[in-house]
Amino acid sequence: MTEPAQPRRERGYAKGRATRVQIVEAAMVLFGEVGYRSASLREIASRVGISHPGLIHHFPTKEVLLAAVLEHRDEIDDSALAADLASGTALLDAVVRLVRRNAERPGIVELFTTLAAEATAPDHPAHRYFRDRYTTTIALLTRELEALRAAGSLRPSVHPASGARQLTALMDGLQVQWLLERGSEDQVDMAAVMQDALALYLVEPHLVDPQRPGGTGD
Repeated sequence: MTEPAQPRRERGYAKGRATRVQIVEAAMVLFGEVGYRSASLREIASRVGISHPGLIHHFPTKEVLLAAVLEHRDEIDDSALAADLASGTALLDAVVRLVRRNAERPGIVELFTTLAAEATAPDHPAHRYFRDRYTTTIALLTRELEALRAAGSLRPSVHPASGARQLTALMDGLQVQWLLERGSEDQVDMAAVMQDALALYLVEPHLVDPQRPGGTGD
């Protein structure tokens, strides 16, 4: 008896989607290890266990694959941040939680740090992505600090626009230190440092990191 065509197509689509996910995850690791420019599609295909033409079938160019990797990374971060905000968590508290989650995902931290450094070159395919991402992040934090100032919760010495850039730079710098110290006894607690810094911005600090020694949970 001939198998219906529709179920075969559905299984084919499901297999194709699974393969795409495997390729993106392998590329994410390799881009984090050696950078975008040094990574090869053949190496990624080898790690997934498919042929180079098989990879090209899903991602015709390395630029297309990079876009998929960055989109996947954003989905991971943005969905968690959105869930925190939807639950009523204040933005700055959500930022601390994001930093805490990043400490559990070294691959994503390594990917972001490596690509961000590479992408400062104007001809890098992720250059526009990172410029737009920084613009969006700084604007979001600026609006939050302005709202806190309007509510009387921001210290008078803090300028929202400058403070937003400082916090963004702190997050990125902490990630570099964390990667360099990975596995050592003195490895920086990124979330704790971030929380201490945010406390300097607020008149009455309310940020709580339940996983920090001495912290209290919700």
